[in-house]
Amino acid sequence: MDVELLFPNKGATDLETVLKTVASCSTARPFDESMLAACADLSRRIMQDAEARRYPALMALAFWIRKAELIRLHEEFANLDRPDRILVPSGTVFHLPPRNVDTMFVYSWLLSALVGNKSIIRLSPQRSDSTNLLLRLFRDALAAAEEPARNSTVIVSYGHESAITFALTAYSDLRVIWGGDNTINEVRRASLPSHGREVIFPDRYSMAAVNINSYLALSPEERDRLADLFFNDVFWFDQLACSSPQLVAWCGEGTQARIASSDFFTRVCACARRRHYLTSAANSMQKLTFAASAILDMCVESWQRFPELTILSLATLSDFNRSHPGGGFVFEVAVNSLAGLVPSLVRKDQTLTTFGFDDTELISLVRQLNGKAIDRIVPIGQALQFGRFWDGYDLLRAFCREVYVNNSPIKTMA
Repeated sequence: MDVELLFPNKGATDLETVLKTVASCSTARPFDESMLAACADLSRRIMQDAEARRYPALMALAFWIRKAELIRLHEEFANLDRPDRILVPSGTVFHLPPRNVDTMFVYSWLLSALVGNKSIIRLSPQRSDSTNLLLRLFRDALAAAEEPARNSTVIVSYGHESAITFALTAYSDLRVIWGGDNTINEVRRASLPSHGREVIFPDRYSMAAVNINSYLALSPEERDRLADLFFNDVFWFDQLACSSPQLVAWCGEGTQARIASSDFFTRVCACARRRHYLTSAANSMQKLTFAASAILDMCVESWQRFPELTILSLATLSDFNRSHPGGGFVFEVAVNSLAGLVPSLVRKDQTLTTFGFDDTELISLVRQLNGKAIDRIVPIGQALQFGRFWDGYDLLRAFCREVYVNNSPIKTMA
């Protein structure tokens, strides 16, 4: 079976060669100096590349893997070790990142590689310009790295040939699937080895919540700043990332919700125009068709359609359908308080971005949900900011095994 090899070399190759390449290298000690240096070098290359600076998502990636962040992650990892529980690499990790988020393959690889794993990464043959650019910079950084970082990763590309996925899965100690539910179900046809484990990131839905009184108390400049942050959350990746907010809940007195909403979304659209966000004709038609269907099927009170953004106001979230067209489409609803969302949230709901609430309110929401929904609560503007805690996982732990060590003598009965 042939695949396209993207790293460490480029060109067509057979699967047996790929597996031999992976077998020829060994796992590294967690946070090995060569890996830390390679990641910091990749960050520098992205920041210094003129073409890469055109892509905000690449700049965000470069910022997240800068040396200072790596040192912080190393310190956090060191704090996880206990005298009787030692964290060690899982072994070989097979990553299947999503096609719609160009940078995700590096985020997935990074946390796995930092704790010492070897990686096999599968990328789609349909790759964006920014993905190909990132691949070039990734290739250059790791080619210049020292061992074991230089030879710990293989990147391949192939279509939907299940036989290749079966073979790579059989060789893996841990499989990481980023994708829709259908993708996950298809990949799961490939059985893991008996000792193998799996980390999955399925279809998710995300939303924002705004305290109305807190918003209305802002100055015009502060409101513009919040609109800019919301733009980043929504319009990067055309609102197709799992953590992109697709609904805004206005929390507080109902009559004030319309005032806050009108002011806020006017500023968001102005930001989109200022940043020259353009939606395709196909996406505009898709949003229009979706809006018409939603108006027929849901409790829609009103709708607003701007060139950059479509907003549908809902009377209630009862029986809310979480399908979504992307590309600048937002539902909104007014609730009396943050706690008013609890009955309507479901396990699919991942990220809640917020503004204007104190820690007590946010923690109370988590306690009331009690695992029913929501894996992340972060401020507006940080929806797409990746971290070690994602979808309910601590990825530093998830990419490791824990070895239990107990040297205490057996206690005998007197």
